[in-house]
Amino acid sequence: MEAEAAGRPPGRVEAALSCFSFNQDCTSLAIGTKAGYKLFSLSSVEQLDQVHGSNEIPDVYIVERLFSSSLVVVVSHTKPRQMNVYHFKKGTEICNYSYSSLCALSINHSNSYVAYPGSLTTGEIVLYDGHSLKTLCTIAAHEGTLAAIAFNAAGSKLASASEKGTVIRVFSVPEGQKLYEFRRGMKRYVTISSLVFSMDSQFLCASSNTETVHIFKLEHLTNSRPEEPSTWSGYMGKMFLAASNYLPAQVSDMMNQDRAFATGRLHFSGQRNICTLSTIQKLPRLLVASSDGHLYIYNLDPQDGGDCVLIKTHSLLGSGTTEENKENDLKPSLPQSYAATVARPSPSSASTVPGYSEDGGALRGEVIPEHEFATGPVCLDDENEFPPVSIRNP
Repeated sequence: MEAEAAGRPPGRVEAALSCFSFNQDCTSLAIGTKAGYKLFSLSSVEQLDQVHGSNEIPDVYIVERLFSSSLVVVVSHTKPRQMNVYHFKKGTEICNYSYSSLCALSINHSNSYVAYPGSLTTGEIVLYDGHSLKTLCTIAAHEGTLAAIAFNAAGSKLASASEKGTVIRVFSVPEGQKLYEFRRGMKRYVTISSLVFSMDSQFLCASSNTETVHIFKLEHLTNSRPEEPSTWSGYMGKMFLAASNYLPAQVSDMMNQDRAFATGRLHFSGQRNICTLSTIQKLPRLLVASSDGHLYIYNLDPQDGGDCVLIKTHSLLGSGTTEENKENDLKPSLPQSYAATVARPSPSSASTVPGYSEDGGALRGEVIPEHEFATGPVCLDDENEFPPVSIRNP
């Protein structure tokens, strides 16, 4: 951490968190420091509520909460390979176990699978069935050593990334067949710090030591490829597709890899962080927790993707109080849509009804004035409402 702090711009807060994690359904955040650990509830964008805090276990290395229960897993730097399970409401230790490597566990009771590296030098994944206590298959996921593996909520998909961090793959479970292949970027030696599916398995989120968080969309696969239109561009597309079969395997694979559907931009790089996708107040959000002691909340457009908008920044230090995001307040306002314009409150109208805007205005209490609504059906051919436009010839 000292080396990271030395290369940080002046004024940056030194990394204050030793670890942090979201629970299985993304409703809680756990953080660990040299003094202990804290648990927060993620039920609201505007407020971050601290559920529990403990200073009995110093120098926390890993802390995770089981859904929204009272069970929490804590690992200390003093014994980095020993996992301790506590009931924080009763203040008792349930059990402790020792492990030696990277692993992922499916949270689905019907699909009780465990995935772990099968080699120390290659990206081989062993898939183990917890019910039959047998190995299901071995997946040759990557050429390099594994850096991250993660199951989806249903236990039907497994995502993986190697230490290079440029390619992320998704496999079917328990067959082990490759379903998707995404390219995070061309930059080498990127360290993937977190890899997580959304609860509905429509998106896959990946964060690294760069300033960009990538969100990939898991489109439904089709058996038949649609025919190209009978145009010049369609003809050229067929030619490129046919030519790709004669290219080297690495080049051909790169052409078939999908890019990110959406991205979240961080104002820093080089710091460890984790990400997750959650639905808060009925809207999809991207959440990023960083070792600088802050939680960043972004809006995600599930239809068009693009750049996610930072809407809130919470401080995870101190008593767990929230901080307003002043960065967006200082930026000039962007042109708003018609829906966002009419969503502004009207002080002269006493009777209003709840409204919404495309930038989430309903969450800030914005309303649509009653006089903005049409009294009857809108007739587009009514010349009184929409008079014809006359064009003068020069």
